[in-house]
Amino acid sequence: MRYKIPFLFLCILLINDCVPAQSTIKEPQPSHKPNAYQLAQIKRKYGMFIHFGINTFYDQEWTDGSKPPASYKPLTVDADEWVRVAKEAGMKYVILVTKHVDGFCLWDSKYTIYDVASSGNKTNVVEKVAQACRKYGMGLGIYYSLWDRHQNANINDTSLDSAYNKYIVNQIKELIGITNQYTKIVELWLDAGWEKKRSRWPIRAIYETVKNVAPQCQVGVNWSIGTPENPDPDSSFVLPTLQKTGYPIRYFPSDFRMGDPYMPADPDPKLFSHNGQLYYMPWETTVCISQKWFYNTKDTVYKTVYELYQIYKKATAQDNILILDLPPDRQGRLREKDIQLVLALRKKIDNKSSK
Repeated sequence: MRYKIPFLFLCILLINDCVPAQSTIKEPQPSHKPNAYQLAQIKRKYGMFIHFGINTFYDQEWTDGSKPPASYKPLTVDADEWVRVAKEAGMKYVILVTKHVDGFCLWDSKYTIYDVASSGNKTNVVEKVAQACRKYGMGLGIYYSLWDRHQNANINDTSLDSAYNKYIVNQIKELIGITNQYTKIVELWLDAGWEKKRSRWPIRAIYETVKNVAPQCQVGVNWSIGTPENPDPDSSFVLPTLQKTGYPIRYFPSDFRMGDPYMPADPDPKLFSHNGQLYYMPWETTVCISQKWFYNTKDTVYKTVYELYQIYKKATAQDNILILDLPPDRQGRLREKDIQLVLALRKKIDNKSSK
């Protein structure tokens, strides 16, 4: 028997070597109806966007990647509050901005020093939000900007694309590695693809990287749909109200459409094309609760509960999704006004649903 066991073990190894890799990922299949993961996304229906980062400390929506990391210095990072409020507001998931176009990362990345590890508050925000999502039974989505004004400042130099695209994929792997320790990532929200031709971004590599370890994660890129004459990202982007069945998918493979801060058309076409095939893609609306995505000391004009309810009704009709942005302040907490608004909106939604 002492000879048979090693031989059997060797046979198992050889057999396993011949088995097709389980990591082989199929791209989206042509379809006129949602697949199981799209149905789950549609069922989530309503979530919270969390814009927080170095811009929070400059009263700006965008910065250029040159702001010192030490200027990011929240008093605390109350991720528990953020996710708890989302839960109490009737939301099903949160989407955390992990890296905006400035390139500052809300986790300790081994691929850059432009991150929280070099800042005034070294809390791994991605990890804290993932932990809170597990605690409250909430889904976790991740926003990641493709364009990076710190790491890839010379964006027109195509000779830098290969190295930068590896950087992107490596950071996506890091983010999934962090989140998978605590919960399942349900969405990857990619932004700022318009700064390059679509062929210069590693969209397929990102998609496969995500789906290999998180098949449930829905992947989308902002300004998803182009015109038949020019599907490439530039000034020819198509507002959702002008999208038509069969218009080209700019970034393939991907699972859903968005184009902030616009609402879907009514009726909303769901079928868009790639290589002559039609693919079902729901729409995700993203809007601010006030006027700005990031916290801003001058941002004092809020939407009313009535306005928010009208947005909710239109955005979530037709099997679509709404993400409402509540930006934490420089203390690392949500504004009290924001909290009261989403709780009042929850009450209005519940009252209307019960009638």
